Amino acid sequence: MAAVSLSSLNFSVKLSPISFCYSAADRPLITFSAGFKLNQLKRERRSGNFFCRAASSVAIRDLDADDIRHPLDRQNTLILKAIPGLNEIGKALLGSVTEQVMLLENIGTSVLVSKNQLPELHELMIEAASMLNLEAPDLYLRQSPVPNAYTLAISGKKPFVVVHTSLVELLSRKELQAVLAHELGHLKCDHGVWLTFANILTVGAYSVPGLGGFIAQQLEEQLFRWLRAAELTCDRAALLVARDPKVVISVLMKLAGGCPSMADQLNVDAFLEQARSYEKASSSPVGWYIRNAQTKQLSHPLPVLRAHEIDEWSRSQEYQSLVKRVKWSNSV
Repeated sequence: MAAVSLSSLNFSVKLSPISFCYSAADRPLITFSAGFKLNQLKRERRSGNFFCRAASSVAIRDLDADDIRHPLDRQNTLILKAIPGLNEIGKALLGSVTEQVMLLENIGTSVLVSKNQLPELHELMIEAASMLNLEAPDLYLRQSPVPNAYTLAISGKKPFVVVHTSLVELLSRKELQAVLAHELGHLKCDHGVWLTFANILTVGAYSVPGLGGFIAQQLEEQLFRWLRAAELTCDRAALLVARDPKVVISVLMKLAGGCPSMADQLNVDAFLEQARSYEKASSSPVGWYIRNAQTKQLSHPLPVLRAHEIDEWSRSQEYQSLVKRVKWSNSV
């Protein structure tokens, strides 16, 4: 998930999407160029490795957002809710025209995925949404050399997920579905409401003379703290769908330093050991200070920290209990 750089967002110019992204980057980098082929999906389909559980749909019985919400997400969401007038100000600033501009900005140059358009991607989304007990949002494939995916939820409109073409090239089928599940996690936990309102409030605060910049700076810091926590929640949604922590960790590894031509040489166990080494090195008082200084202005936790978190949660009783609640249905 990458957040819009709040200090530079200006509604008087061309809008960037206010979105949740599955990315290793700490700031948004949305560019639209580069060629694309569905080579990865085609290779897997030809080799017989492309399979889909949709023939027997799977769901977690009565799955609630709080079942997967990370404690830090819960804590920081309460802080955002406590900001006086956040909802009212956000609704006042985000009018119908702005909503329409944001919507068209995101879907105008993308391909809408459906059962008749990129059906393999469509199946991955439908299956992941079914497992998380969600209605599947629209899914768009967008040309970009920057591996990324993001979700946009506009009040009163059907939410949609956008996946960049380079991400499809980088990931395996299972990894790609984990990314889609991550994005669905934002919808499951209603993250879109708070990100949109907080972004707009921050932009508005920058325009207030005097203390406006200071207020916005403090809110931006709190917003980034919340964004990092929300990412940890959505990695849990990815794990519930992937059912294998190594799949989710592999995504994080590839976002940190993967490329299609050397994907077969990447080692998930080695990356996880790297993550444990970072956790150990940053556990001292000095290490803790350096770690916080390193991540303070990031919209994402570091990939190694996310890998360590998802590995720990996969071993927890909480996760094991959720897995036991899996419900199978023969209906497609």
